[in-house]
Amino acid sequence: MKICIIGGSGVIGSKMVQFFSKMGHEVISTFHTNEMSNFTNTHRLDITNKDATVNFLEKNNPEVIIHTSAIANIDLCETNKDLAYLVNVKGTENVIEGCKQIKAKLAYVSTSYVFDGKKDEYFEDDKPSSSTYYGYTKLKGEEAVIKSGLSHLILRIDQPYCWIEPWQHTNSVVRVFETLKSDKILHEVEDWYNTPTYVHDIVLVASELIKKKSEGIFHLVGSDFINRYNWSIEVAKIFNLDHTNIKPINSKKLNVQVKRSNINLKNFKVKEEINLKMKGISEGAIAMLNEI
Repeated sequence: MKICIIGGSGVIGSKMVQFFSKMGHEVISTFHTNEMSNFTNTHRLDITNKDATVNFLEKNNPEVIIHTSAIANIDLCETNKDLAYLVNVKGTENVIEGCKQIKAKLAYVSTSYVFDGKKDEYFEDDKPSSSTYYGYTKLKGEEAVIKSGLSHLILRIDQPYCWIEPWQHTNSVVRVFETLKSDKILHEVEDWYNTPTYVHDIVLVASELIKKKSEGIFHLVGSDFINRYNWSIEVAKIFNLDHTNIKPINSKKLNVQVKRSNINLKNFKVKEEINLKMKGISEGAIAMLNEI
């Protein structure tokens, strides 16, 4: 199968490039700023340029396009709404137009932030309502995908974690490991809750859904709903690091532009669709430890 990863140098995109290549698929990837030096079939692409995006997809003609590229910094999206809308909405619309021209399947990576956290639990058929501009832009992307008429997957994720490349954004597990290894104090938030997700699970489940020719919305999230502080304590214990150096802090003391909502995505649909269970935080941390 010929697969194109839009945003192939990002955390999720790069793991998808590696996985699908090892599986024997013909993989093309794109990047905007950071080129993957260990992967040859990668191309610079600005998805906000409609002609360039459509021409690139027409030229390469993949069967499946996995769109992982986005401005995912919640605070940046709030302070620079024009940029967020340009990349997350217009950029997605441009990718959709390219998909239409070649009749490719589109897998769109979305986020838990399409919800506002006012419910205790969220399932795939719940009506989205975002409380952040980042979530608003990703929801507009979802709506564009659905309205396109394309064969599609919408993959909502939350707090992805794995080992990263030097240019990639860090995550809670890596931050715990690096901070405690250096014998420093880590202040971690006790009032932010998430369903942390091991990135390799995201990649594996996406692959299985594509293989099965599944359609629609899926929550690709971990199986635990937990606050950042307790998550970090568990990670420290698994890595045999001094968890007493982790200190709880309330988010009110942080200099952030946007209040985070506690959004509990449920992943039962994935298990029903492909009989795969998403890892909880302990299983994910153990998997990362085994990678070392």
